Amino acid sequence: MKRSGVPKALVIGGSLGGLFAATALRAIGWQVDIYERSPAAMDSRGGGIVLQADVLHHFRYAGIHPAGALGVRSHDRLYLDRVGSIVHKEPMPQTQTSWNTLYSALFSAFPAEHYHRGKTLVDLTQNEHRVTATFADGGSAEADLLIGADGAGSTVRSMVLPGAVPTYSGYVVWRGLVDEEQLPDFAKTQLYEDFVFQQDPESLMLEYMVPGVNGSVNPGERRFNWLWYLKAAQGPELDAVLTDRNGHRRSHSIPPGALATGQDAYIREMGERQANPAFRELIRQTKDIFVQAILDLNVPQMVFGRVLLTGDAAFVPRPHTAGSTAKAARNALSLAQTIDDSGDLDHALLAWQRQQLAEGKRMADWGVNMGNRIMGIAQA
Repeated sequence: MKRSGVPKALVIGGSLGGLFAATALRAIGWQVDIYERSPAAMDSRGGGIVLQADVLHHFRYAGIHPAGALGVRSHDRLYLDRVGSIVHKEPMPQTQTSWNTLYSALFSAFPAEHYHRGKTLVDLTQNEHRVTATFADGGSAEADLLIGADGAGSTVRSMVLPGAVPTYSGYVVWRGLVDEEQLPDFAKTQLYEDFVFQQDPESLMLEYMVPGVNGSVNPGERRFNWLWYLKAAQGPELDAVLTDRNGHRRSHSIPPGALATGQDAYIREMGERQANPAFRELIRQTKDIFVQAILDLNVPQMVFGRVLLTGDAAFVPRPHTAGSTAKAARNALSLAQTIDDSGDLDHALLAWQRQQLAEGKRMADWGVNMGNRIMGIAQA
């Protein structure tokens, strides 16, 4: 894109979505600064992730070259009943990675001096060509473009679309990670390098292997990642699930290490009663179980002058699509390519919005239909 001077972008949110946006724009010559509200280094926020082609396309475009393999290959899809018998098996090779692995690769490719921690956005203003962000510590920054990549609870979205908030689906997902070496041999043998499910009425459990906490994909150094979707009614039941061990009611998730004692006991007891033997052992061996409410979000608009929304700040697809991380990568890559191909930034943003709105809505609708069918929720 031909322009006098070096164009500049501010990215609000320093997780995967923000790093995708920042590294893609840097690839076309932009100066980019990331502002992350958390003052501490980020740890694993989501566990396992199915590795999609969009992420690999982004890495190639941005010139990111991970030191090793990004994920663990699975071979078959297995469906087990409660006693552990195989009720269906089909070959379906795919690769699974982890939040830690992708974050480490993206973060290592971004200049540390342009990644600012402990920066909470409190205001933004803009004119025809520039946008200014103001932070809680009194600092501010100005740029040609501001990207809201701050997730489902986006502060940027609350400023440009105050009425657009996520809605609760009616169910949550309990999650855990177990080091490969910790799992007894009988369970390891049944789950090893396969994508494994247990489907019951209004319940779905699944498991796949991901890199170790240090990113290793070597046998013996990886982890088993498990998920269990269960209903939790809006109101007291959901409030209890999302109240942490310190009595604080979280907005939509309880991270590892913060689950209330009663909720930890509840999901472990459920595992003893309902999970097949291999999955039961996974739950037993999990030190820190965490939980996330399944949310839906669709926005009618992604571009607001020189401010835009990407990733989960714009659309939150159900996890059954395995597409949230891929969507954030696709948003970022498409944005950089569209800007680079255009001689006019405002025209490029509107062209990008048309395409990404359609894709985001399509994925969100697909996920709602699939999730409601899996969980036995009547379609509205």
